Amino acid sequence: LQHVDVGEQHAEALEENADKGVDLVYSLNDRPPWYLCILLGFQHYILAFGGIIAIPLILAEPLCIRDNNEAKSQLISTIFFVSGLCTLLQTAVGTRLPILQGGTFSFITPTLAILALPKWQCPNLAEPAVASLNFLECFVSKLTDLLSHPQIQGAILVSSLIQIVIGFSGLVGFVLKYIGPLAIAPTINLIGLSLFIEAGKKSGAHWGIAALTVCLILLFSQYLGKVNVPMIAYKDKKWKVFQYPLFKLFSALFGMCGGWLVCFLLTVFDVLPSQSTEYGYSARTDISLDAVTNSPWFHVPYPGQWGAPTVSVSSVMGMMAGVLASTMESIGDYYACARLSGAPPPPTHAINRGIAIEGIGCIIAALWGTGNGTTSYSQNIAALGITKVCSRLVLQTTGILMIVLGIFGKFGAVFITIPDPVIGGMFLVMFGMIAAVGISNLQYVDLNSSRNLLILGFSTFSGLVLPTWFHSNPGIIDTGQIELDQVIVVLFTTHMFIGGFFGFVLDNTIPGTAKERGINKWKVMGHEDSKSTCDQSCYDIPFCNALLQRFKCFQYLPFLPSYKTTQQGASNSSKTSICSQSNSSANTVGF
Repeated sequence: LQHVDVGEQHAEALEENADKGVDLVYSLNDRPPWYLCILLGFQHYILAFGGIIAIPLILAEPLCIRDNNEAKSQLISTIFFVSGLCTLLQTAVGTRLPILQGGTFSFITPTLAILALPKWQCPNLAEPAVASLNFLECFVSKLTDLLSHPQIQGAILVSSLIQIVIGFSGLVGFVLKYIGPLAIAPTINLIGLSLFIEAGKKSGAHWGIAALTVCLILLFSQYLGKVNVPMIAYKDKKWKVFQYPLFKLFSALFGMCGGWLVCFLLTVFDVLPSQSTEYGYSARTDISLDAVTNSPWFHVPYPGQWGAPTVSVSSVMGMMAGVLASTMESIGDYYACARLSGAPPPPTHAINRGIAIEGIGCIIAALWGTGNGTTSYSQNIAALGITKVCSRLVLQTTGILMIVLGIFGKFGAVFITIPDPVIGGMFLVMFGMIAAVGISNLQYVDLNSSRNLLILGFSTFSGLVLPTWFHSNPGIIDTGQIELDQVIVVLFTTHMFIGGFFGFVLDNTIPGTAKERGINKWKVMGHEDSKSTCDQSCYDIPFCNALLQRFKCFQYLPFLPSYKTTQQGASNSSKTSICSQSNSSANTVGF
């Protein structure tokens, strides 16, 4: 009730943002009221749920726990718990952008390659020698050998040290000096385009439900986005009516819940088919109810819960390719997130720190035994552009929710019942948004130049062709070295790595002026763009500015701000920075 006038404050913030050409409800450093942080954070939790939960479900079969919901629920709880920890680290200390961290599909290919080795094959329960064993004993034995996946944990732990080294050493920032819009655009674009198969697969389970979900998200985010809903609250011994942008804030949540509700009603009235072989069966909400009943109420993940990791050279080499691909994807996500949240392009020290923090997050994931690493989530970045809520505090709230709700096994299991077509409809909107963000970087480039068109077209098209060909021809790479084969396969099946690599090489080797390449305009517009709602200070580490400025030795560390532009920043201090503003009515203090 003490925030009853928050609607008026939002209107003022929207007007100020509109003056800058940015349509944001909450910008980067804004602090929404605590109850809104919970609701908006929960919306991000729902959006990330499908992607995060897909990883343990994919690993369930090679880990021999496909039919054991209790083991799967423990693995799911662990990956959500770790994702929450890593999200807090990234938003508070890393890039400090509103980026959610979760499991990465870049690690899936090397993980499956490790588990495909003969020594890790699951026992055949049909064999007499195995069938004579007690099933529980057999499962416990495999749980010790497989779920502990010591080689997977060790491979992730050691290979993630690369991210820490290239981040804290400043190697990433050094390479970024040669990266322009023609390298960033295909990288971000392919993040969205590369997931069209997954979106089509889930949507194809029932195109009607997927289309309904898309229409609801578009209805709430676009058609009703500027409609303020009158709400009533009691303050100062009287009732007061205020206007609130409810549809814009919760468009993705409302859209998914609407599709989920329709599927529930169709299931209750037995409209959807009940046979798994019939089309539309995946739209039912009662398919995974056993996961809810069999999940434990509480499960607190802890380091080493599956055993101590071991190190194998072949496993580390294979996983190293996944780390490099994940690093390339994350750099593209940083730029996309900054653009959607109205922030200037992230400076080199923020990117260095962000990659290093991702490496630390992967090590945490290895120690906790998720069977995977962590990376930035593209669908949650796309949600920033749809909901116009880019507050860092909201994503930090999401991290806390993921930690808390990861402990409550049954709560997370409820969301397993979200039908695939609903998730597919959400993917159609979110990943399309990411692809469009990549294309928007081309506004700085001379698109009348045949040079630029060649680089853009070849890098984007190659990023689609090569991974598709490698997926269609498994086993085509046979150098005689398993480790080298894994590295080549992982790299050449990662769309954004191929597109970014060709864009980077061609843009820096084919002759072209800085104006033609869009380098100068891209950097200038990034730092002085009138549409930016904040300055470079939004990337500073909190609570440490006075200490870092006092000791000059810190300015030589590539992952910390140099503060060499202090005088320039002082001259611009008279300019209003919306990013530095916060709602005075909010009692919640963000990092």
